[in-house]
Amino acid sequence: MFASVIICTYNRDKYIYNLLKSVAENTLSTDKYEIVLVNNNSTDKTESECERFQADYPSVQFNYHVETSQGLSYARNRGIKESHGDVLVYVDDDALINKEYLQTYVDFFESNLDIHAAGGPILPLYETEEPQWMTKYTRQLLTGKLYLGEKKREFPKNSFPGGGNAAYRKEVFDKVGLFNVDLGRKGDSLIGAEEKDIFDKMTTLGLRFFYLPTSILYHIIPEKKLQKEYFDKLTYSIGKSERIRTKNISTLKYLRRILSEIVKWGASIVFFLYYTITLSPLKGWKLLQFRFNVTKGLLGY
Repeated sequence: MFASVIICTYNRDKYIYNLLKSVAENTLSTDKYEIVLVNNNSTDKTESECERFQADYPSVQFNYHVETSQGLSYARNRGIKESHGDVLVYVDDDALINKEYLQTYVDFFESNLDIHAAGGPILPLYETEEPQWMTKYTRQLLTGKLYLGEKKREFPKNSFPGGGNAAYRKEVFDKVGLFNVDLGRKGDSLIGAEEKDIFDKMTTLGLRFFYLPTSILYHIIPEKKLQKEYFDKLTYSIGKSERIRTKNISTLKYLRRILSEIVKWGASIVFFLYYTITLSPLKGWKLLQFRFNVTKGLLGY
């Protein structure tokens, strides 16, 4: 089985070389995978960092492409087009992976022919200290943290792999279509949900996906992502992404999403009261800010 590691990048020259290095130093033999890097109009030193990697690791099959249509979904789709693998492994451009990462995915798909996708843990790697207001809910939001334990298992209902650490059989995209270009980040925009859209379509078709605890991605979290401006922009964008995604499906789907938002408000208020009573009011207040911003985006305000 041959794997394509697809890395879509935009202005991440600070991280891209070390990510590529962590891929090259995996235990999987270099004749069993390729790296497909899609540069989505970066204006920094991404290209020269890629050239440095090619010079340092000539044995790795490295395919470099520039996608001129701005947007992560355009870049993800370009990666599908340019890949040669049976399995497509998407890795975020601001991350590192463990040495067993690729071997775990290849072994799993070779042994489980009826499974169409998989994902592994996403663990935050802070460049600064984690703020005191962080809870498991805001941590998942800001860092993408995903951890379901040390055992391989099918993803629970309404759960799915994180977009930055997900592997698919290539045939999945013949069945469900490509990533929705109305979703996904574009430049500095924080619109998302393109991977959620794919997994929702897979679920509708009965395609299964598993959690693999030994394919670990370490997501680098700079101080910028812990600031209020980023927090507000991201949480608003989550709501806006859900509005776009659900309306693209049907008005009924959108109305159901609004109903679920009302339920989430109830849970958020309960957690706010809990954290206030336990003398951690900042944690509770941050959850209410999160909910307020998501609701604004969902309703289009």
